[in-house]
Amino acid sequence: MLKIDAIEKGIVLDHIKAGKSMQVYKYLNLDDLDCPVAIIRRVKSNKMGSKDIIKISDKIDVDLDVLGYIDPNITVNIIEDSKAVEKKTLALPEKIVNVERCRNPRCITSVEQELDHIFKLVDREKRVYRCIYCDQKAGK
Repeated sequence: MLKIDAIEKGIVLDHIKAGKSMQVYKYLNLDDLDCPVAIIRRVKSNKMGSKDIIKISDKIDVDLDVLGYIDPNITVNIIEDSKAVEKKTLALPEKIVNVERCRNPRCITSVEQELDHIFKLVDREKRVYRCIYCDQKAGK
């Protein structure tokens, strides 16, 4: 059995859909951190069947909008003295900025490189985001 020690201080991202942890790692730029980061994939879960978990052994600012966009079911646990002191739940954000890039070659963001790529939530049920400049659907 694999054993990953508890962290004393930091953040635990739990209930990540199985197989999505590397996407979370990339979107949050966790490779830029100068602290231990543990990715635990395909852990048995009574609630989900299997899930991924990411443990970050330092307090960092986590972009909750990015996490909510990837998977609004992720829970963010803040750890202090080896105990969870706060649990944050996520929701689909109303807009995302520079998380996705517009794929429309005629979009103004293709010409004006310094413009932010902004997508607005247009269908919460189907999780559809569209570019605010050209209405192109965001691709995941």
